[in-house]
Amino acid sequence: MIALVASLGSGFYFLMIDQGDKTKRRTLHSLGVRLGLAIGVATLIIYGVATGQLGNRNPWDAGPRPQTSQQPDE
Repeated sequence: MIALVASLGSGFYFLMIDQGDKTKRRTLHSLGVRLGLAIGVATLIIYGVATGQLGNRNPWDAGPRPQTSQQPDE
């Protein structure tokens, strides 16, 4: 995520510095790097969820409640 933010900052810097110069493609290259990093992070998250390494254990979500068996009162 830090690399994504760094790539975003460098893309903005190159956009401001290279205004109007059609021979410099540093902004486009920065976009490509950012896209590759984003795809890598998304793939890593999907892999982690699929293998069970990542989950959704929130303190406010206790998960499914156990079913109670209903036995007739005697």
